[in-house]
Amino acid sequence: MPLTRRTFSSLAGTAALGLALTGSGGATRAYAAHAAPTGPPPGPPGADGERHTIGFDRHSLLVDGKRLVVWSGEMHPFRLPSPSLWRDVLQKMRAHGYNAVSVYVAWNYHSPAPGHHDFTGVRDLDLFLRMAAETGLYVILRPGPYINAEVDGGGFPGWLTVTEGTARTAHPTYLRHVDAWLTAVNRIAARHQYTDGSGTILLYQIENEYDAHVTEPTGRAYMSHLYRKVRRDGIDVPLFHNDKGRNGYWTPGTFDTGGEKGRWLYGFDGYPSPAHLPPDWGHFGSGGLKGGATASPWTPGFVPEFGGGWFDPWGGVWFKGKGYAESRRTRDAAYERRFYLTNLANGITLHNVYMTFGGTSWGWLPAPVVYTSYDYGAAFDEARNPTAKLVPMHQLGHLLQYVPDFARLDRAADVEAAGLTVYHLTNPDTGAHVHILRNDTDATVTSSVPAAGTDLRVTVPARDARLLATGLALGRRTLRHSTAQPMLALTVGRQDIAVLTGRTGEATRTVLECSGRPTVTVLEGRASSTYGDGELRVDAELDGLTRVMVTGGGADVPLLLLLADDDTSLRLWPRRTSSGPVLVYGPALLRTASPGGAAVRLTGDTVRAADVEVWAPRGIRDVTWNGRAVETRATASGSLRAVRRLPGVGRVTLPALRGGWRRRVENPESAPGFDDSRWPRADRKSSFSTTPVPAGQPVLFADDYGFHYGDVWYRGRFTDARGAQSVSLAYSTGTQGLLMAWLDGKPLGTHRMPVPDNSTIRQGSWTAEAVFAVPTKLRTAGAHVLSVLVRRMQHDQDGKALDTHKVARGLTAVSFKGASPRVGWRIQGTAAPDSLRGPLNNGGLYGERKGWHLPGHPDRGWEAVALPRADRRQGVTWYRTSFGLTVPAGVDASIGLDLDDDPARAYRVQIFLNGWNMGQYVNDVGPQHTFVLPNGILRTRGTNTLALAVLADGTTASGPGDVRLTLLGAVAGGVPVSPVV
Repeated sequence: MPLTRRTFSSLAGTAALGLALTGSGGATRAYAAHAAPTGPPPGPPGADGERHTIGFDRHSLLVDGKRLVVWSGEMHPFRLPSPSLWRDVLQKMRAHGYNAVSVYVAWNYHSPAPGHHDFTGVRDLDLFLRMAAETGLYVILRPGPYINAEVDGGGFPGWLTVTEGTARTAHPTYLRHVDAWLTAVNRIAARHQYTDGSGTILLYQIENEYDAHVTEPTGRAYMSHLYRKVRRDGIDVPLFHNDKGRNGYWTPGTFDTGGEKGRWLYGFDGYPSPAHLPPDWGHFGSGGLKGGATASPWTPGFVPEFGGGWFDPWGGVWFKGKGYAESRRTRDAAYERRFYLTNLANGITLHNVYMTFGGTSWGWLPAPVVYTSYDYGAAFDEARNPTAKLVPMHQLGHLLQYVPDFARLDRAADVEAAGLTVYHLTNPDTGAHVHILRNDTDATVTSSVPAAGTDLRVTVPARDARLLATGLALGRRTLRHSTAQPMLALTVGRQDIAVLTGRTGEATRTVLECSGRPTVTVLEGRASSTYGDGELRVDAELDGLTRVMVTGGGADVPLLLLLADDDTSLRLWPRRTSSGPVLVYGPALLRTASPGGAAVRLTGDTVRAADVEVWAPRGIRDVTWNGRAVETRATASGSLRAVRRLPGVGRVTLPALRGGWRRRVENPESAPGFDDSRWPRADRKSSFSTTPVPAGQPVLFADDYGFHYGDVWYRGRFTDARGAQSVSLAYSTGTQGLLMAWLDGKPLGTHRMPVPDNSTIRQGSWTAEAVFAVPTKLRTAGAHVLSVLVRRMQHDQDGKALDTHKVARGLTAVSFKGASPRVGWRIQGTAAPDSLRGPLNNGGLYGERKGWHLPGHPDRGWEAVALPRADRRQGVTWYRTSFGLTVPAGVDASIGLDLDDDPARAYRVQIFLNGWNMGQYVNDVGPQHTFVLPNGILRTRGTNTLALAVLADGTTASGPGDVRLTLLGAVAGGVPVSPVV
């Protein structure tokens, strides 16, 4: 049984035992504590062609023998189907302090059929990994094979539902498909590993939150198989798994790794509620296998997923119908400070925020538990805009990259402060101390904290936290203590620069050790200083950027002390370059900084007119911004400052969508004379589904006939309906599925699954029996046709490894009351997978099969109409229009589509932009009304085709109602965007 961290510490004392990977050969060696002292972290990663080592001890990862704190954010390329915009999000992440990006690779997204794996176009994993390396971000790769992730089937492809054997076990059929998938992924991943300098993949995850069969041979054999398969495929970075909670599952030594040791990390996921106290999952916790990091005492604290928000279900009951704005409000910047700083106190040095950019579960990608938007209340919203939640991420991310003391912190003597929870840690190498102060009450607390030989008066707002550091090196000087939080310390040119932060209006005191009286100059802001007893005291009120220059006093290099309030800290951009550190202040975003010769070339974004100021390596005299020269002047701060402000973004105008619409009704499949002779017969007798085949019935499950996504049609032919009083249609769908039926072309009615409540939010499969009366005039002898449309929604996930993704979708049984006709069934879904947009784009509506959603489809013969509409019929009606956009060059405008109508109207809309299925709107359920239209799919300087497939039950008037474009955000800058074709 694995030792707890406390047991280990008692045996090993203060020695830190670690095992480091040498590169690709698999050999290991032990590192004593002195082998990896606190020091500068490794530089920004890239595909540099050099060999690198990745190891670890109990404190942190060791990259080339240097300690690395991983501050990672989760994003999913498959939730942003415009590869150009991947670079935008990656650059924003790096600029705001992240040094790694964690990515799932979704099997269903890449595999339309067994043995077929598509990594082209929007599925180009190789391109994404190159972009991450070019951006300077490590990659944590998570290819499953199961990923959960609130995607259809938990990432399992639809075709896997009709294969034998239980998934997520050692069943040979399942493993054969898994091996084919991993071979395809690893063929790409092996070309992008940091160990050989070909890319920046740092860590690799196998499986996902696997808490089934943990003690059973099939579970251990399964994990062992995955481990060995990945190694055989040439993946030589450390591997890990993310325990679903604090269970101590899959710690090192719990399954066979083929004799390989020291290359497996234990990680655990955590999504604590904002209503609860931040948990202690490490140094200050209960210890043992259930204690989080303590389950694996020889490996660093690792949280592969920590809540950066939360998803929202159909109907929005979790967030009271307010959607992701409420998710973001309840898990705001104060939440992040309380919970993320608690993690840091508990020794978590590998920290991944899920999600950092949520994106869009477009097409038929979302799992039943979520609707189209996967905004998640994340730090970057679905439209790629920064939010107020970025403040602590930005400050902590840069702190952990630029102040090395935080890579190795041990618990120190307990400290008390009235009204606060206090965590006290120290770095054994540098002697620096860290105090994390947490206020768990609903009132602001001011208290005295014993630190650095004095009592610091500190104020912590309600439900918030702050970090204090003492004995910290700020270049050539030492910070005795400060009530402001350190953000970074770096040397630029001929001076040291330190940035400390706090809330706006906060009064701070910063004390520096000085062996002699220094010269202090307040260059900007409200600050004063005093000197005595070897200490320089700087008092400042945080309002914008306060600048204090300190020279002399025992140090031969000046220190520029920058005290920034939260909003201002978001406009300070440090960047390591090959010529040395660069610090930029002013613009809304710094994307790149490239010194060369006498110039530094900057790229980035502005929203409003902004100053730009640059602290650059010696010899830099010139500055360019987005390719244009910037006239600058030297300042007393040692910087180059633009003489004129950078321009902000201009006005972006959007066209109205009231006119130009054309309309056409469909569902000819409901008519008795419709030709279905080419449809497959639904006459199978057995299925691998977990749904039993009803006695005396054929298999009607859509997946068994190759129709895995979207709507599916059934047509049943029979003779003699005499005596038939009603027909019962049993069906199974994901959340918010529905069924419509017609007999001989006459509507019988619609049945809908209920809107989930608090007790059924997580229910992924829903079954019901829809009973419709057979009209008297149709109870005749002769031929009859029963037509049924099922909006099947998505497959359930398989979180418990019970094959729940194999639960049937579509009709399951049909019977009549008063009669027993023999029914011959045919079935039709998607005509063929869209080779450009992938299998998850289309379902089986007639208009989809005929290309009505595609740009260029001839619609001149359609009826010309205007919106809003008030149609009333059971079935599907299509609306098409085109619109042009003229967003100025050099402007990144994020545009959405808003749909609004009387909530009593029962209808739903599939939204197609230039042929891409951008999501599903359910008017009377919600809560989503705004759908993001990603640039690249959206032609921001060109013509676009919008098609809306409206599915209505006929019980109420149906729209569309108000349909309009909306500007979700705009900046001057952005990245070049290529059309997605």
